[in-house]
Amino acid sequence: MSLGGGGGGRQQLQELSQQIQALEEEQEELEAEVESLQEEKREIDEAMEALDSIESGATVQVPVGGGAYVRAEVEDIDEVIVDLGADYSAERTREGAISSLETKQDAIDDEIEDVRDEITEVEEESAQLEQQAQQAQQQMMQQQMQQQQAQQQGDDE
Repeated sequence: MSLGGGGGGRQQLQELSQQIQALEEEQEELEAEVESLQEEKREIDEAMEALDSIESGATVQVPVGGGAYVRAEVEDIDEVIVDLGADYSAERTREGAISSLETKQDAIDDEIEDVRDEITEVEEESAQLEQQAQQAQQQMMQQQMQQQQAQQQGDDE
């Protein structure tokens, strides 16, 4: 910190403020990631429910893209194509497909937990920086008061 007017204190406060803002933005991004993962998990739930309730011979609506659907008849419910990730898919039985989806949900749960841990770390770091900012502001105010007192004493002499 500088002795000549507290300019260094202001700079430190500005730097801390920028760091806090960056952490807040990171926290928002992480929270959006959690929401996205939760949405993916809801979609998997819906797929598992559909697989449980659909029977061979049932008529279903199949998305073909762009918000368009076609009606189709399920020929064999034990021929389900499941996305495995990394651009790979596999044919599974109904039970195998549900098991694959449950495994995917477990992986998403783990990922959500990891992201929440990151959020906690960011919150803790942000709290520490806010505390440092408060201390720097208090020191700056004390220095200003001391300088004012010194000036008043110099003026009185």
